[in-house]
Amino acid sequence: MQITVTRRGLRNTVLALSMLALAGCSMFSNKNPRYDPVPLTEYAAGVSANVAWSVSIGSGGSFGFVPVLVGDSVYAAAPNGAVSKVDLASGRVQWRGDAKTDLTAGVGSDGGTTAVAAADGTVVAFDDSGTEKWRAKATSAVNIPPAVGAGVVVVRSSDYRIQAFDAATGEPRWNIQRPGPALALKTNMQMIIVDGMLISGLPNGRMMAINASNGSVQWEGTISVSQGATDLERISDVVGTPQIQGPLLCGVAYQGRAVCFDVSQGGRPVWEQNFSSNTGMATDIQQAYIADQRDVVHAFALADGHEVWKQDGLRNRRLSAPAVVPQAVAFGDFEGYVHFLSRTDGKLLGRVKVGGDAITSPLLATDRGVLVQTGNGNLVLVGVN
Repeated sequence: MQITVTRRGLRNTVLALSMLALAGCSMFSNKNPRYDPVPLTEYAAGVSANVAWSVSIGSGGSFGFVPVLVGDSVYAAAPNGAVSKVDLASGRVQWRGDAKTDLTAGVGSDGGTTAVAAADGTVVAFDDSGTEKWRAKATSAVNIPPAVGAGVVVVRSSDYRIQAFDAATGEPRWNIQRPGPALALKTNMQMIIVDGMLISGLPNGRMMAINASNGSVQWEGTISVSQGATDLERISDVVGTPQIQGPLLCGVAYQGRAVCFDVSQGGRPVWEQNFSSNTGMATDIQQAYIADQRDVVHAFALADGHEVWKQDGLRNRRLSAPAVVPQAVAFGDFEGYVHFLSRTDGKLLGRVKVGGDAITSPLLATDRGVLVQTGNGNLVLVGVN
């Protein structure tokens, strides 16, 4: 996956310079064949995967968009401002909303309030009929999906501020700001609300647990510490979605580490591995699954962090963040394929093409299969047997 680097202040100039720098050492440069995506190979099929349904939810795709499952309904948004609620079983659109502005992030939903965000920091909330409830303004651009729950809508803006708005009225409730690095990634990142606690990774390599109702910080832990002589070398953002399995809270950083903390013992680190991921991890009760910068997939034991297996058959295919289903662990790629790997040993078990250009949104596991938001604004359910 290609990564866009952004900077606070002089944003456009530095963005252009950063992209030129990255282009010179691109993992997909034709000047060095070892960075080319590996071709698809034959494999012994171990699962059957098929498109159960596909529906258009708008147009476009980007890192800040990921579907949300609440009960039997899927909430999703697209960069052109379209917001939808879709029945998981059939793919039938239950309602459509319009934010009336281009979006940079969405969605967050608890089933009662569904929120999206725009480049200028505008946060738009809808009720569960698709009618706009309110608009509010964050302090700067929002590029990761809002988190909704515990009576609040929470966004993290590009000035490294976490802000909460009342879910019913849109009135500001609290905000927290931490010092941020000179450069930060624009890639897949998500916040979650669990048992009234907001869990968020940060661009400074740290993870926070915040009381969602009042904004009091309950815990901070270090995933990674910046190293290197240049701003590019010192990027150490926590990426993907925080993972919770029993007492463990796990995360991974770019140019950093994968770490699991034990929240029942004050958040002490249980294990850590030097690692660099562009997209984040997924977990089940036994293992964490993560693709590294070269799209080599690794499985680590949750108990002690030892490496169980790795799979390089998808190297340089710009993999999405994964999803774990009973039959396999799934990754999307830059050609619109969804690949299924054995959770036991990493062997390739199946693949299906869903189309729609590169899959940049994280995959979402459901009890009916894997939800995929494609690069051209489709929402697809892939059934797995």
